[in-house]
Amino acid sequence: MVQRDLALLEKHGVTSLDDLPPEVQAVREGHVAQSDAFAYGLLPADSQDARKLPPNNGYTSKVRVLDRYKVIGFISSGTYGRVYKAVGVNEQSGEFAIKKFKPDKEGEMIQYTGISQSACREMALCSELSHPNMIHLVEIILEDKCIFMVFEYAEHDLLQIIQHHIQPTRHPIPASAIKSILFQLLSGLLYLHTNWVLHRDLKPANIMVTSKGEVRIGDLGLARLFYKPLHNLFSGDKVVVTIWYRAPELLLGSRHYTPAIDLWAVGCIFAELLSLRPIFKGEEAKMDSKKTVPFQKNQMQKIVEILGMPTKAKWPGLVHQPEFTQLQSISSAVREASQGNTGLESWYWNTLKSTGYPDSPPSANPGAQGLDLLAKLLEYDPAKRLTAEQALQHPYFTANGDRVTANCFEGMTTQYPHRRVSAEDNDIRTSSLPGTKRGGLPDDSLTGRPTKRMKE
Repeated sequence: MVQRDLALLEKHGVTSLDDLPPEVQAVREGHVAQSDAFAYGLLPADSQDARKLPPNNGYTSKVRVLDRYKVIGFISSGTYGRVYKAVGVNEQSGEFAIKKFKPDKEGEMIQYTGISQSACREMALCSELSHPNMIHLVEIILEDKCIFMVFEYAEHDLLQIIQHHIQPTRHPIPASAIKSILFQLLSGLLYLHTNWVLHRDLKPANIMVTSKGEVRIGDLGLARLFYKPLHNLFSGDKVVVTIWYRAPELLLGSRHYTPAIDLWAVGCIFAELLSLRPIFKGEEAKMDSKKTVPFQKNQMQKIVEILGMPTKAKWPGLVHQPEFTQLQSISSAVREASQGNTGLESWYWNTLKSTGYPDSPPSANPGAQGLDLLAKLLEYDPAKRLTAEQALQHPYFTANGDRVTANCFEGMTTQYPHRRVSAEDNDIRTSSLPGTKRGGLPDDSLTGRPTKRMKE
């Protein structure tokens, strides 16, 4: 048993049990289900508890990243590290995105303290998951105690596409393109949920689109396995999902959240594709020095302004939410929305009028079925919110015999610009340096966007 464990740990580049994330240490101590250990790759693939997922791509520790790839330049950076564009050399071919996880202390001598929880999750899950609408992990390279994750290269993301339609003059994304994007996004999400994985950070910047119009879900750094019966998922990550896409049950402090949080985020993304602006653009209240998660009053206010105040009649579990009493602090001037889609319909048409095109062109109008799907994705009660499978069967996709294309760019005349790459910054061997979080976008394109997710 000990020898097998040591071999598995060495495979993951873990040199000490102290390097393991808390969840994995808990597995060894018998405190949590073995299925979480499988997600970290600490159980063999033929284990009785192993999920039925594609084979692991494997980890490579005896090659150097520059022996396999030529780095073209820097794309973006964030809390995790930096992403570079590269092309394959020798036996590799094509374009790739290489994510380099930064050391714990930048600018100092690198002290290897283990693999971060986020990196561990992303490496393990990306190695096991395989679907046409998931970003494809090519390989993981461990070089000089630095981790490099090599992904297929996607030329666009939804944030970049939305920004293109805003500047210089606002012009809507065609309805056929939105329908294709949404269908592909839901297909990838159904695959995740079928394999008991919550993404927990869906937002436009994390949804990639290839040059062929194929949608890929990316960034699994906050993804987690979930269970039935549900385990408490709050203690490991007190803050999940970027604030504008955070479901009301999370805002109200729910500990036992479900895949419904991802469907709420999909609804927010759908609305943003329709209107070219975030539907619930609140301001995030930060944690205090004691790491206490505050009630996100402003964000909840933005939701209530459009959907109306949630009620016990419409959401029976509302009274059991830890922050239920905080709802009294929401402005009393906001009235309860009428039954049906009235609140969202008003929001949609008012948004169009305020953004320069009062009459939505027929090619961009989602129609009654599109607004109905949006309303059912933005349902307050997570138990009533559509699942990914139910959403894919909605008449928005199936009525009139319309074919949903697998290429969201099909029939479009718009030419989206290539992702910006800084060719001057192409030394992947240096430690991470400060940089823009979205190197592929103009500097002013993210003004007012929420900060990168927070982890505990």
